[in-house]
Amino acid sequence: MDIKSGHSSPVMTDSPQISNSRLTARQSRLPPYSSATAVSQNNNLLLTVPRKKTGIIDDVKANAWLDAMIASSPTPAIVNKDNISSSDATTTDMTYREWTVKYPSALTTFEKIMSVAKGKRIALFLDYDGTLSPIVEEPDAAYMSSDMRTAVQNVAKYFPTAIISGRSRDKVYEFVGLSELYYAGSHGMDIMSPAGESLNHKHLSRTVSINEQGKDVNLFQTASEFLPMIDKLLCSLVESTKDIKGVKVEDNRFCISVHYRNVEEKNWTLVAQCVDDVIRTYPKLRLTYGRKVLEIRPVIDWDKGKAVTFLLESLGLNNCEDVLPIYVGDDRTDEDAFKVLRDGPNHGYGVLVSAMPKVSNAFYSLRDPSEVMEFLKALVTWKRSLG
Repeated sequence: MDIKSGHSSPVMTDSPQISNSRLTARQSRLPPYSSATAVSQNNNLLLTVPRKKTGIIDDVKANAWLDAMIASSPTPAIVNKDNISSSDATTTDMTYREWTVKYPSALTTFEKIMSVAKGKRIALFLDYDGTLSPIVEEPDAAYMSSDMRTAVQNVAKYFPTAIISGRSRDKVYEFVGLSELYYAGSHGMDIMSPAGESLNHKHLSRTVSINEQGKDVNLFQTASEFLPMIDKLLCSLVESTKDIKGVKVEDNRFCISVHYRNVEEKNWTLVAQCVDDVIRTYPKLRLTYGRKVLEIRPVIDWDKGKAVTFLLESLGLNNCEDVLPIYVGDDRTDEDAFKVLRDGPNHGYGVLVSAMPKVSNAFYSLRDPSEVMEFLKALVTWKRSLG
């Protein structure tokens, strides 16, 4: 696997390097989330953000960003069943059933999936937010249930299991709290093996002793060179968005997330413009979209799909006919992993977690984290039945 970096804009002088002391103080200087503490009393919030005069090109870009933000942040089809008519509920259910013809439930078709898995080694990859935990208004409150933790712990006894998230690796580990898993944070740019396990890969960067038991764990960090740049960008984004009510800027170490879930929709364009004003001076960083979040990450040839391939290679499970990788996720960033398993040499199954119909590279679907938990339990029961 080749790791390539690049950029779509003309090369500009890199941002000034930040000293190691500043990097060390990064977590103490800024909390994982920084939110607006002051709200402008001016209805025209654009006037509170110093920026160049908006031209036609910027207006077009702002509108395109707003369209993308709306498209990536759909409103749930049913918010409260008590407040909708029975005919609307019937229509919604019918639409979902029609969608599951193309993306069948991984629970109702479980026996079919396992018939393919028979005689093969399963490798399991799981997203976190919206998959193992529900989507919540406050990102730092996305806790998984104790029952879900037990289900993940049990499935990891039988199959190599990895959590691949856009969150920082440390934050995901804090949420999950299971040392027997592989963790890939920052969309796979920060990968850690379980304690006592190794990552045998030509691109492995270093081995450090960092876990709570003081045991050696392997780390692979493909974007370490970008940390000074990301650190400076983080400070700029916090300052740029501080007057927008509801914005949260999350430090995910190798990427930055700007959450607008709690921002009024009329101010989404302002969020996009503030982010654009900051990142336009960083040609080596790029913007991507998630569920009510803008994410900035390095311009390198790396994503969740690459992380899946890296882990399969490291585990000696790459390009093996007797291996069945399964990836379960709910977000558009998981589509890279779905596509790798659908079209690549490591043929496997993507499982999209969604209660709403959407186009996907996945083969199967599950409605929500509760169904994900049932699927994990079914995997354990199936494995135990084989003796």
